[in-house]
Amino acid sequence: MVDAYLNKKYKLASSDNFDEFMKALGVGLMTRKVGATVSPVVELKKEGDTYVLTSTSTFKNMTTKFQPGVEFDDETADGRKVKSIITIAGDTITEVQTDQNGKVSTIERTFSDQEIKMVLKVDDVICTRVYKLQG
Repeated sequence: MVDAYLNKKYKLASSDNFDEFMKALGVGLMTRKVGATVSPVVELKKEGDTYVLTSTSTFKNMTTKFQPGVEFDDETADGRKVKSIITIAGDTITEVQTDQNGKVSTIERTFSDQEIKMVLKVDDVICTRVYKLQG
């Protein structure tokens, strides 16, 4: 269960195909260039029945509050408005985002003792980002 990984900080260690993923979402060149250079720190917390997923970096800090299975309005790091629904199965949090143009992207975050493996998918583009546990 993901609750075993609450209040731990994970820093981006590797990123594969992130620029192609952002391009497929329609993210502009300047934002993609900045996005490719930052190494965010991700942390999962819980407040009552609500999970709080934060991503902090020199570029932008993001906070997503969610209850599993409940759709909510969100804004992506690049400023797109999306409808999101997040589910939890075991050690994996799956987020499905639908933007205003109907484009659907999926973010799977699989937690383990040493890392979070994040697999992002849109259209036929797959991006893998690995975050390592911070001491």
